[in-house]
Amino acid sequence: MKKLSHYDSAGSPRMVDVSAKQETHRTARAHAFVRIAPAVLGRLPDNPKGNPLEIARIAGIAAAKRTSDLIPLCHPLMLTHADVDITVEEGGVRIVASAATTAPTGVEMEALTAAAVAALTVYDMVKALDKSIEIQDLYLLEKTGGKSGDFRREGHHD
Repeated sequence: MKKLSHYDSAGSPRMVDVSAKQETHRTARAHAFVRIAPAVLGRLPDNPKGNPLEIARIAGIAAAKRTSDLIPLCHPLMLTHADVDITVEEGGVRIVASAATTAPTGVEMEALTAAAVAALTVYDMVKALDKSIEIQDLYLLEKTGGKSGDFRREGHHD
């Protein structure tokens, strides 16, 4: 197993020095699912607070841009792309967030943060209708670029 990069030899947390790493084009996509009762799901378009899915999409994009403010040891990155795709399906709302950059470090955390904040925003926008909403299945779908190479979650086809 590889050594954890965010700890020094004494075991103290540290920000990784990426200054010697080559800048490459890097992308990542992340997933989250918001389980919502059918009756509430059917009322999404009529939400008095506005369209919760569009608000969640914008919140996710904004969150991707602010990831280093939220995750203490993340590097601030100049994103070249951030987007959130939200689809209503049976049982809830599926969120797929994407991020890209050309940098010496990857954008997995930006994609994951976008998906998480979009899911939290869906919850916030519809919690008045149902407190039993569940946020589920937050995970990395894929990433490209960098020394560690590409990753694609097995068994996930979208």
